[in-house]
Amino acid sequence: MQALSDYLSPSLTHFLQQEKHVEVNDFEFQHTRKEFEGNITLVVFGLLRHIKANPVALGEEIGAYLVATLPHVRAFNVVKGFLNLSIADTFFVDQLQQIAATPDYGHQAPQKEKGVVLIEYSSPNTNKPLHLGHIRNNLLGYALANIIEASGQAVVKTQIINDRGIHICKSMVAWQLFGEGATPASTGLKGDKLVGNFYVRFDQEYKKEIAALVAGGATEEAAKLEAPLFIAAQNMLRDWEAGVPEVVELWKTMNGWVYNGFDATYAALGVSFDSLYYESDTYLLGKELVAEGLEKQIFYTQPDGSVWVDLTAEGLDEKLLLRADGTAVYMTQDLGTALQRFRDNPQMQGMVYTVGNEQDYHFKVLFLILKKLGYQWAEALYHLSYGMVDLPHGKMKSREGTVVDADDLMVEMSDTAGQIAKELGKLEGMTDEQKNELYHTIGLGALKYFILKVDPKKRILFDPENSVDFNGNTGPFIQYTYARIQSILRKAPVVQSFSNQVALHPKALAIIQLLMDYPAVVQQAAAQYSPAIIANFSYDLVKAFNSFYQNVSILGEADQEQVAFHVALAQQVGECLQRSTALLGMDLPQQM
Repeated sequence: MQALSDYLSPSLTHFLQQEKHVEVNDFEFQHTRKEFEGNITLVVFGLLRHIKANPVALGEEIGAYLVATLPHVRAFNVVKGFLNLSIADTFFVDQLQQIAATPDYGHQAPQKEKGVVLIEYSSPNTNKPLHLGHIRNNLLGYALANIIEASGQAVVKTQIINDRGIHICKSMVAWQLFGEGATPASTGLKGDKLVGNFYVRFDQEYKKEIAALVAGGATEEAAKLEAPLFIAAQNMLRDWEAGVPEVVELWKTMNGWVYNGFDATYAALGVSFDSLYYESDTYLLGKELVAEGLEKQIFYTQPDGSVWVDLTAEGLDEKLLLRADGTAVYMTQDLGTALQRFRDNPQMQGMVYTVGNEQDYHFKVLFLILKKLGYQWAEALYHLSYGMVDLPHGKMKSREGTVVDADDLMVEMSDTAGQIAKELGKLEGMTDEQKNELYHTIGLGALKYFILKVDPKKRILFDPENSVDFNGNTGPFIQYTYARIQSILRKAPVVQSFSNQVALHPKALAIIQLLMDYPAVVQQAAAQYSPAIIANFSYDLVKAFNSFYQNVSILGEADQEQVAFHVALAQQVGECLQRSTALLGMDLPQQM
């Protein structure tokens, strides 16, 4: 619609200057509603703040002027305060030719003067492997980074690795007590899975100790604090912060196992990062910020030595920043990480934290503290809060070992895709290697699309089998349509030029209008931080093309110029799908 509004606006401005003696350069346009004739609608009501007039009469005047002065405006009708304009087919054919001639249509190269936006995602703990919740996080963050970059903004993809804290120490204590020297090499397990197993083992043994203490007369709360395993984990955290060599060495070793496992999962999922930060580094800078806040009397110290900030005047509560024993909390390291990122990226114009909605309050507090400390860039921080991923059998819990492992899920998706593809019987002539690669492409495409088509703020009930359906609003349906287009193009004659006088079927017109909308869709998705907008545009484009395919003989026309037009249209749909789904991190196969 942007191209049409750009075509109409100069004449509208001229008419209002000459006939009504007012200066208006901004107009409200809409797609014409299906029950009325027209391609684009001018909302005349919006002009009434500049002109005292009857909206219907004003619409009639404007419509008559545009028909008389613009060659592509062929008719109009006015419904109350809405001017519906019918645009000649030649305009849309011209638009298709311009789209075809525009490299990377709909995407803008990053502009240096806009600075850079940091997108944080993943940010796992090094005490467990990545799971289904991490998959939504990674897919959202990675897709959003692609979308914002395509909108013309430089992007840095980053993460903070939570490599310290009591949760890490729990895995370390369990390995010392129950590990018997186990390593990834000796067990054949990925490092992140091995360490995650010891985190689960800690919880199992910890519950036994609590139960024993409660049976001996202790209260539940007292038992949790007095359990020997918990005390051992606390002592280990203090030893780590004190730099006890053997503790630091074990920490480095086990984290190294986890990093190798994470890297393999990221590679399989198809996501990447430009910069990494580690909580073990940034929490120290966070402590410096706490000291700065105390000096400025923004923070205060309790009698037990713990440091707090009072945010009750802002409608929040009092927040702990340092424990009584001097150890840091999550907020401490997040403060340090934010400052370090700004120091590393002084041209930073904003930062997006991709974190689940259970942390909404945390980020309100974080942003407010940074503002209190006087950092102006804190105004440009944004929390991309997303809903949890639910499963048919309930909520995932890492410490109980009831998570859906990310690696296992990706394998399951490929296996499911393979089973369905075999049933459809469309793999003739492909080698086993090609088939396995196709199954992986379809399975990951199904997973990514199922996750990303939902508005980030909404919860998701994930059903792997439904996500691999080859019909409906799914990734495989989009992939299958793209493969169909490639099949058409392989059979098509060499595309010749065509004039703008070719016959334009209504189904072809619907496709061109969608293609014309794509640049605005990218900008909207970036502005709203929503990959779902791109996903659902892709589905709408696929639906429009399949409707065209079922109603029009693409290669069967006797008129070769008409064939050339149809082939060009199919080609541009394929290229636009390739661009839009690439923003989501999806791959599209040449054959299915």
